[in-house]
Amino acid sequence: MADIKLMKGNEAIAEAAIRAGCDAYFGYPITPQSEVIEYLMMERPEDRTGMVVLQAESEIAAINMVYGAAGAGKKAMTSSSSPGISLKQEGISYIAGSELPAVIVNVVRGGPGLGTIQPSQADYFQTTKGGGHGDYRMYVLAPASVQEMVDFVDDAFEIAFKYRNPVMILSDGIIGQMMEKVELPPQKPRLSDKEIEERYGDWATIGKRKNRERNIITSLDLDPYKQEAHNHKLQEKYRLMQENELRYEMIDCDDADYIIVAYGSSARISQKAMNLAREKGYKVGIFRLITLFPFPSKPLNELAGRVKGFLAVEMSSGQMIEDVKLAIEGKAKAEHFGRYGGVVHSPEEVLEALENQIIKG
Repeated sequence: MADIKLMKGNEAIAEAAIRAGCDAYFGYPITPQSEVIEYLMMERPEDRTGMVVLQAESEIAAINMVYGAAGAGKKAMTSSSSPGISLKQEGISYIAGSELPAVIVNVVRGGPGLGTIQPSQADYFQTTKGGGHGDYRMYVLAPASVQEMVDFVDDAFEIAFKYRNPVMILSDGIIGQMMEKVELPPQKPRLSDKEIEERYGDWATIGKRKNRERNIITSLDLDPYKQEAHNHKLQEKYRLMQENELRYEMIDCDDADYIIVAYGSSARISQKAMNLAREKGYKVGIFRLITLFPFPSKPLNELAGRVKGFLAVEMSSGQMIEDVKLAIEGKAKAEHFGRYGGVVHSPEEVLEALENQIIKG
């Protein structure tokens, strides 16, 4: 039976990792996500499930520990906040290039540089366009509630192992720090090496077996033609994600003349703005991104054929708006509204921007 608790977002995602059968967490504290590792250290999941929890000496060390554990076929996870995720980018690229499953949590704070500890969504480009070197992608889930922080952990591991690819849960300081009632799932057992092999294939480096040689995992190939073939294989995998794993939510879009496009905490704020707009007689709907990659280009394009305009709302200077404009192909007006540097917009500000930039603009 599921447990119902009042939990902070960061604590909820840590508990969800234990219950998802995570084998190992490697991390390093940084505000506003430090409660993830703090909760795991206090909870001592090694006594509950055998899960390893280790504070590494740095973010770079943490992501390379994830790389090693993932190579052994283990459910490995790390978390950080914006500057810390920047330090992990080389390791993330190695994990993607080596086709290994891993879950990475980013509780975004304002930047650039050390910036501020206040919430932001300014890591959209870093997360959806690669971040590290080379042609690779992460599958990206954007929770809008503490409950989704819980729900997306098990989903993230399933996607990571299905496609042998890193998965990012892109949260922010609001969702990470807020407290809500959550329903926690039952505890899943950790999988043995044999169970991993039966479910996901025999690619892991778990030693020589009777019917095969040792596996060697690497992201290095000095033959450019072989490396190009590997890149083609990766691009096909990303295409399959686009085809089979797309997630989004449409709220009151059936009769809408105007659409607010948002994700995460901005989507929650925008729902109140939508209600205020409808009270004024404006037919407004919400298009909430749940996956940032794959991006829901096709359903947005279909909406663009029958609405008057889109307002992209995000806590950044304008990043997601570029993908919105590419998706709608000029069929309707699209503008950006956002506060940044750690400032959170209000529903009234979103409504004012909608009126001035889209409805009357």
